[in-house]
Amino acid sequence: VQLQASGGGLLQAGGSLRLSCAASGRTFTTYVMGWFRQAPGKEREFVSTISRSGGSTNYAASVNGRFTISRDNARNTVYLQMNSLKPEDTAVYYCAARTSKSVEYDYWGQGTKVTVSS
Repeated sequence: VQLQASGGGLLQAGGSLRLSCAASGRTFTTYVMGWFRQAPGKEREFVSTISRSGGSTNYAASVNGRFTISRDNARNTVYLQMNSLKPEDTAVYYCAARTSKSVEYDYWGQGTKVTVSS
């Protein structure tokens, strides 16, 4: 599966942004989808994940209550709605895919940069 993330940008603290990740290739519903991020000088970290049906989601504590992951299986797209953004949310955001049998995420998008100014 090929993943293309988009929607990043520069905005002020407190603002909102929606990231999108379009998938192509194998059947989208085969994959559990996730969002990760990597801030400058830091390791990549988990942000959120959503099950194949969209019925189950999980979030990192740092974004819980502010970010919402969703997917549109008809459009082969996963979204990350980010509200109440903080400067510490500044990072390159990556979408990723894995099968339900896999522990690791096998497929990664190219990343989209989000910069939040104070």
